[in-house]
Amino acid sequence: MDENSSVIKRVQADIKERIAKAIEKAKEKGDLPGYVEADIKIHMPSKPEQGDFATGVAMAIGSELKSDGRSVAGAIVRYLSLEDSWIRRVDIAGPGFLNFFLSTGWLQEAVADIWKKGPLYGTTDYGAGKKVLIEFVSANPTGPLNVVNARAAAIGDCLAALLEASGHKVSREFYINDAGNQVDLLADSLEARYRQQLGQDASLPENGYRGEYLMHIAKELIGEKGDSLLELPDSERHDRFKQYAVSRIVGSQKQTLLGYGLEYDSWLSEKGLRAEGAPEATLKQLAERGFIYEKDGAQWFKSTEFGDDKDRVVVKSEGEMTYLVPDIAYHKNKFERGFDHLIDILGPDHHGYVTRLKAGIAALGFPPESLEVIIAQTVRLVRGNQVVKMSKRGGEFVTMDELLEEAGKDACRFFFLMRAPSSHLDFDLDLAGLQSDENPVYYVQYAHARIASIFRQARQEGVLPALGPNEIDFSLLREPSEIQLMKLLAAFPEEVYEIGQAREPNRLINYMMNVASAFHSFYTQCRVLGEDKALSAARLYLARVCQIVLANALRMAGVSAPESM
Repeated sequence: MDENSSVIKRVQADIKERIAKAIEKAKEKGDLPGYVEADIKIHMPSKPEQGDFATGVAMAIGSELKSDGRSVAGAIVRYLSLEDSWIRRVDIAGPGFLNFFLSTGWLQEAVADIWKKGPLYGTTDYGAGKKVLIEFVSANPTGPLNVVNARAAAIGDCLAALLEASGHKVSREFYINDAGNQVDLLADSLEARYRQQLGQDASLPENGYRGEYLMHIAKELIGEKGDSLLELPDSERHDRFKQYAVSRIVGSQKQTLLGYGLEYDSWLSEKGLRAEGAPEATLKQLAERGFIYEKDGAQWFKSTEFGDDKDRVVVKSEGEMTYLVPDIAYHKNKFERGFDHLIDILGPDHHGYVTRLKAGIAALGFPPESLEVIIAQTVRLVRGNQVVKMSKRGGEFVTMDELLEEAGKDACRFFFLMRAPSSHLDFDLDLAGLQSDENPVYYVQYAHARIASIFRQARQEGVLPALGPNEIDFSLLREPSEIQLMKLLAAFPEEVYEIGQAREPNRLINYMMNVASAFHSFYTQCRVLGEDKALSAARLYLARVCQIVLANALRMAGVSAPESM
């Protein structure tokens, strides 16, 4: 196996190979008659008494042979070679689990690997350079970003970081919905505010945007142009209001996201795609492929041929395209830019939209499984026992900027990642502001800061060893809390890959909480700076590699790793 692979991967591969050879030997000896192939899966048990690694392959074989799993496990152990391995013993448990107990040599190698790789520890090449485009937030340019956008931003950016760490080539994209009815309504709303600021009697359009932000934009516009826009023809005036409003709001959204620590690789304009004729070209291609028909004066897409519950109108009887066509064109554009896999993070109101979008790309000849949609559920802000209300057009919604100002970037990022995207989330503003272990982000960051404090103390006392990991005797780390911490740290590269593959960044938060808890237990139970210099050196380096892993995980979550708190 590649030496650049994680220590756990190498250990699992070694155990898997030994089991495969034992199974073949058992077959040769007639102990496993008729069995053909074994799907050997090795995992790390959560309980120490179940060993360092375990597998249920014996039960799978027993099920296929209609035999007892324990007897199959016995046959495997009988022919299992432990020569030149870290395996100390193998126990048969329950209905046939094989539990492997290893010497601490593999953990010592893992600790040295963390020290060697530093900021790169946790990265792998498992993604093999697959090009992935993640589109997220993509809020309409009709107002400030809100807390729902903040959750999507945290999820999308963290998922991108996880996939990058596991060897994918990832691009982050924001799709600017700067065409369609919503921006026309925005332009009319801005014009009404503009006229009001000039002392004219003007009413907002029905269902117009009423937020105070438009008053500010109107004042800026008057400061730049005075009342000169009133002299323009209607269509030109409308376009100028639209262009100005979208430009100011998108600019504001970019600044908000930068303050959130998020930079996109690309901002793509729907207006630009329309100007290139992408929707018309897409509609033509669908028609040429035989997936468009006419009925009741409208044009319909045969989406039922691709699993949709009904066909969809793509051109209304009055000649206007529905939103589905430019959206299909946009995803076609993504594939044409060379991406292998597309991930969209959308809001809960898009559940029914996924099937028809997949139908569209399938009809164009792209594999529908190459488009993946993650639905991020709603967020409630809670202060005390009260829910903080939000209203998009009512002018009283909580903006992302306001949330960041109150809770801070780190707490926002961390809290929005604590639940699976598919779960509703209550964001506890009071908890986010606590400077204590009750606040989960504080708990993790404090572990990182405490380690920095240990090293400052070691320097002050002149006991910091000028040694590298090759000179440290890690075999001295034998306490249960030391072993548990090392196991967690060794698992980080596999955790990163598996969390990214599962699209569950909340598991990264769980992992960090477990590492912080394991470190606090180690620190409480084991004196780091003691009289035994060799043991102190080993414990100092264990603390250091723990700090490395916490810093790397926090960085993937977009959260800072403070040196002091």
